Amino acid sequence: MTKVLFVCTGNICRSPTAEGVFRRVVQDAGLDGRISTDSAGTHDYHVGEPPDGRSVQAAKSRGVDIADLRARKVRKSDFEEFDLILAMDRGHFDQLVRMAPEERRDRIKLFMDYAPDAPKREVPDPYYGEGTHFTEVLDLVEAASEGLLNSLRHSRPGHVRASGDS
Repeated sequence: MTKVLFVCTGNICRSPTAEGVFRRVVQDAGLDGRISTDSAGTHDYHVGEPPDGRSVQAAKSRGVDIADLRARKVRKSDFEEFDLILAMDRGHFDQLVRMAPEERRDRIKLFMDYAPDAPKREVPDPYYGEGTHFTEVLDLVEAASEGLLNSLRHSRPGHVRASGDS
């Protein structure tokens, strides 16, 4: 089984949205039981809390239910447990690289690397924005989720490649 972890700051907007959307993409592809997902934050601001209500509503508008998810912080064991750790932006990526054992750093990627044609290279934080910001996050996450699934389908077991990796 391939295990994927999505990471943002507080694990209440971007990463739970990515977890929920990618879980649906995996289910729609009939790959349940072959790919598992989780999400976490680089900070412990919201541990135990559900996703932001605006994220829940935006996801629901696309048929994705994330209301049952609860925020948690990245753990050291995540670098052993997950095959792929996907950062929502460069700041998260850099923080994860600093946290990870050197031999596990190759598991860390920018999520938007899986959507090379998307208009942005990072998933922007919608927390202080309006409803349209949450819709933009969904658009980006959906594009990257499709690219991620395609990459996983074409990778060797235990070896996950981002688009553009050789």
